[in-house]
Amino acid sequence: MKNQTINVALNSANPRYDIQIGRDILPDAGREIRRALGSQSRSAVVISNRRVFDLYGRKLVRGLRTSGFRVKPWLMGDGERFKSLGTAEKAIEFLSTSGLERTDVVIALGGGVVGDLAGFAAAVYLRGIPLIHIPTTVTSQIDSSIGGKTGVNLPHGKNLVGSFHQPSAVIIDVDTIQTLPQRESIAGWCEAVKNGAVAGSKLFQQTADFLKSAARRDRATSPQLVSLIKAHCEFKAGIVSGDEREHASRTDARSRRVLNFGHTIGHALEAATSYKRFRHGEAVGHGMHVAAEISKSMGLLSASELESLREAIKSCGPLPPANDLDPNELLRLVQTDKKSVSGTVQWVLLEKIGRPRIVADSEIPRRVIRESLRRGLGSKS
Repeated sequence: MKNQTINVALNSANPRYDIQIGRDILPDAGREIRRALGSQSRSAVVISNRRVFDLYGRKLVRGLRTSGFRVKPWLMGDGERFKSLGTAEKAIEFLSTSGLERTDVVIALGGGVVGDLAGFAAAVYLRGIPLIHIPTTVTSQIDSSIGGKTGVNLPHGKNLVGSFHQPSAVIIDVDTIQTLPQRESIAGWCEAVKNGAVAGSKLFQQTADFLKSAARRDRATSPQLVSLIKAHCEFKAGIVSGDEREHASRTDARSRRVLNFGHTIGHALEAATSYKRFRHGEAVGHGMHVAAEISKSMGLLSASELESLREAIKSCGPLPPANDLDPNELLRLVQTDKKSVSGTVQWVLLEKIGRPRIVADSEIPRRVIRESLRRGLGSKS
């Protein structure tokens, strides 16, 4: 399948950018970045981690230099716990000592952690310099690289410091997910199920069918992969174009906030385990189970659709156990979630597959949440 291009149209100062999707397009990334930025951009800092850079960094750097960029790499630690203010400070210091100017560029090569941190550094250095995303995980390809959210974690919460900073381009070489560790792949496909659950029955079914028909080891090489990634990117781009900054007043099904399905408990699970037990998508997988159980108990989601969602999550692969965690601690952490509005946590529930509803925490009985935690975090094997 030939390369695909999606245009993201926005109302911000950076009004539009392209998402390029295809196989073996990383060698041409330098040319695409030059096209997106123009001739004024002279220097590039590539932010990555050691594992990803060893796999793809040299190929990217070679293409950038061929396109006239001076290139310096900066490598951060691998994992959510490195998405911190301390790491961001080191990255920003490197941008400064490298002499980057307002027309130069930061390139994020890696998954969501790299993208969030590199994006934050680009957003605040010189009050904002160009950013290019080259996502290398399923999660970052279909979700975190699109839409301009950047951020780092604080000890008591995820993404509590951040900024909106739209990229100048996103370049998705789906071949990079062939080298993903199994857990990282599972986490990404959980995020794909999340997208489908709030997008509509068509994307949900396309995703569920792909997960069931392609064995885990064959998904990265499947001929259907490019079209599936494209469909997810189109969905995310459509949401972002209509609600770029996630307005708190919006509660409709096209609000950007619906993308937080599964995240209320997911973020609590990550914080409760110091970001060491779960990949983000794994935590979201558990969070979807809990949110769906609440939806059913509230009379919104049918038993058959609950089962369809369970099966889709199960098809992603096994999740780390969560049934040993203290429900009281999880509920305490839920109250610190950054998605709160006027002091009230906002849950994303489902009326049906593809029809999300934003519901205030105060509208859900404590008993329902506790019982849903117990059922949702039970054994899924």
